[in-house]
Amino acid sequence: MELGAIVGFTKELVLLHISALIENVVASLLSLLIISPTGKLMINSCQVHRLSDWYTMLHNPNPGYKTTLRCTQEAVYPLYSIVFIDYALVLVLLFLCRPILVGKVLRGEGKKSVYLTMYLIPGLAVLHATCCGLLYYAFPYIVIIMSVVSVAAHLAFRLDQSMKSLLISTFKDVRNLVILLGHWLLHAYGIVAITQLKEPLLNGALISLVPFPAFFYILTSKFTDPSKLHIN
Repeated sequence: MELGAIVGFTKELVLLHISALIENVVASLLSLLIISPTGKLMINSCQVHRLSDWYTMLHNPNPGYKTTLRCTQEAVYPLYSIVFIDYALVLVLLFLCRPILVGKVLRGEGKKSVYLTMYLIPGLAVLHATCCGLLYYAFPYIVIIMSVVSVAAHLAFRLDQSMKSLLISTFKDVRNLVILLGHWLLHAYGIVAITQLKEPLLNGALISLVPFPAFFYILTSKFTDPSKLHIN
């Protein structure tokens, strides 16, 4: 039995996901090796104290209120620039690897993933350039919120919204289980990013609640099933 059939995905989709994962992991490792200290999987970064540290171009000195001195530096080096390096490397690896995969292995399937990434990466770069400080502080909360919303959306697309059907289809269908576990990992990552595990006992208790939103949806699905709503 093929891998795609086992997990409920097509072979082409699985290969595209694996390719994207490899491209991003390699780009991240290369970014770490490029940034000082060069050749080591670590970075020496400046400490972030406030939101304005990310937007030094807005704080150029203006002596005597006459001439603005353009001496902007990256106060949070390399947290700002390393993201652009990573995006550039992802694009390079995309052009080197994905066309070969799509053309030789998948026989033309997956072309849209190449074009989508070519538009997505520049868009993410612009978003980082303009909202980097906000993303730095809000990213863990965004991850948690999006993981919860995404789980709810994933479960809401099931035709049968009964509790029994949702439980069976979630844990017996490997594809649904993989998707659910992926959302749980993201949720746990968001909690770890916020708490940084400073209080292991309390933070561990929070992580143990990661499955709660999914089970809450399943347990309360009978109250929100559209088929049971009647218009008087």
